[in-house]
Amino acid sequence: MQRIIVSITNDITTDQRVHKVCTSLQKMGFEILLVGRKLENSIPLERSYKTHRIDLFFNKGFLFYAEYNIRLFFYLFFKKKDILLSNDLDTLFPNYLISKIQNKKIVYDSHELFTEVPELINRPKIQKIWLKLEKWIVPKLKNTYTVCQSIADYYNKKYKTKFKVIRNLPKENIYIKQRIGNTTLRKIILYQGAVNIGRGLELMINTMEYLDNHIFIIFGDGDILKDLKDIVKTKKLEDKVSFKGKVEPKLLNKVTPKADLGISIEEDLGLNYRYALPNKIFDYIHANVPILVSDLPEMKQIVMDYEVGEIVENRNPEKLAIQIEKLLNSDLTQIKKNLEKATKKLQWKNEEKVLQNIFNNLS
Repeated sequence: MQRIIVSITNDITTDQRVHKVCTSLQKMGFEILLVGRKLENSIPLERSYKTHRIDLFFNKGFLFYAEYNIRLFFYLFFKKKDILLSNDLDTLFPNYLISKIQNKKIVYDSHELFTEVPELINRPKIQKIWLKLEKWIVPKLKNTYTVCQSIADYYNKKYKTKFKVIRNLPKENIYIKQRIGNTTLRKIILYQGAVNIGRGLELMINTMEYLDNHIFIIFGDGDILKDLKDIVKTKKLEDKVSFKGKVEPKLLNKVTPKADLGISIEEDLGLNYRYALPNKIFDYIHANVPILVSDLPEMKQIVMDYEVGEIVENRNPEKLAIQIEKLLNSDLTQIKKNLEKATKKLQWKNEEKVLQNIFNNLS
């Protein structure tokens, strides 16, 4: 049985894409070892495959990336493996070195345009370092895939690569038994995901000033969580905005279907967000929850193709509140039917076929 070591820099618990990839590869007959990062709030795991968490001294900035990559390199070096699966640019360097030193096959899954994230756009010197690393390694890779067509087109044009597309779709029927809808008197607006800059969370909090009988619930953790809580406190919106923190996917499967609206209103802060196709959009759809998304190419195409919600018309908080209120007070019967239809088409089993083809034909 061939062994694949899968590498990520984030916490294993909440990375649904990586979990789906690991279970699919395990189903194909591979032995899986998933390596990630240990955090103070990391939740104990029960997985059908092996996992390992690296405990770090540094958890932010350059020292974090340096320490993690060094530790990952030596961990990979001494572990038995046949294939290396690197997730995102921040794990690629040690994986690539090991693949060359030990003559192992390497696969690269790019979850985003890493060099175009807002945190790097505002730090050009650091961005330049990551870009040099990307330009050195990515053109040499033969087994590559990413989350959407826009990112695949970007890489293929820039580096003459052959990135495939494996969208981050949910597995079949994970929400079926929980599709009970909102049982409260207030309309629930839901956000689930990373609480970072550019996610449109400040806009949504400001919008809540103009929405009565609504509550905005945020599931997730991230760099700007404290700042958002301060905004809520300053504006005295504690009764309208609720922070639930980071939770396991199993809990989200139960709470997401209770929402009236799921939002993905990222800002156009560079190519990474412009081409984003967040997995939360598909989670909302599978939970039978209408969606409101930014006027950005990948996410708005989903709304247009499947007619499962609306695209933000204006990012002014007062005008956005009017759009949300109008949407939630309208007859959603057809949107609900469209959500059911979309759920049948947008399933992981369809993306899994691309994954199987890649790993059955490694170069």
